[in-house]
Amino acid sequence: MTLISLSYWDIAFAASLLVINAALSIFLQLGVHRQLVISAVRMVVQLTLIGFVLLKLFGLVSPLWTGITAIAMVSFAAYEIMSRQERRFQGVWAFGLGAGPMLFAAGLVTVFSLMTQIGADPWYHPRFSLPLFGMILGNTMTGISLGLNTLIANTLRERNAIEAQIALGHTRVEALGPVIRQAMRTGFIPIINAMAASGIVSLPGMMTGQILAGVEPGEAVKFQILIMFLIGGATGIGVTIAVLAGAYRLTDERHRLRLDRLKQV
Repeated sequence: MTLISLSYWDIAFAASLLVINAALSIFLQLGVHRQLVISAVRMVVQLTLIGFVLLKLFGLVSPLWTGITAIAMVSFAAYEIMSRQERRFQGVWAFGLGAGPMLFAAGLVTVFSLMTQIGADPWYHPRFSLPLFGMILGNTMTGISLGLNTLIANTLRERNAIEAQIALGHTRVEALGPVIRQAMRTGFIPIINAMAASGIVSLPGMMTGQILAGVEPGEAVKFQILIMFLIGGATGIGVTIAVLAGAYRLTDERHRLRLDRLKQV
């Protein structure tokens, strides 16, 4: 089977579709053309740079540099989570509630899969660890972002009801229970939708890429199923830790609601 090779003209031709979208935004006065162009340019620059970085890392095969790259990926993801919150925590919590759960969940699941199912040798080889970590991290980031945003928004909306329950003698866990459960359900929605739609509504990116690269469909399917299970596991762990830690921060040991710990608008 002949492998597909893309030229820069092929990519530029595909980019013309975004130009059409930007023109539609201007014509219909949607106001998203600037964000669309900036996001597209940012994507091209980031992917080009990471291509050079990965090429260098593949030659080094160093656990130190692989770890540094993973930490950098987590840091950027945590910043994205923080920037997407309508109301965020003050201080280091704004960053830490994204970085900590993501690093633990995505790191744990990635190392687990590399040392068992993937069987990479060595397990930290960047050719295997970083792409896998990136896929798991990106989806975990989405779940945590939605979970934290829902937690904060619903706590603010239900403030009076929560404080009334605490005044009646309920613990902070009991008072915040419905809000916590709703936040966790919201964080699970993206991966649930992705798994439910895979194979029927959409062909996932990794599976499509492998098939285009010449891998047999049956083998590509097995790898995609593995990845979806890993993403689902990491998302569940990350969302649970982030939401529970966020709820802990929104209250104190005296079972009081501490909305003063949120950054003022």
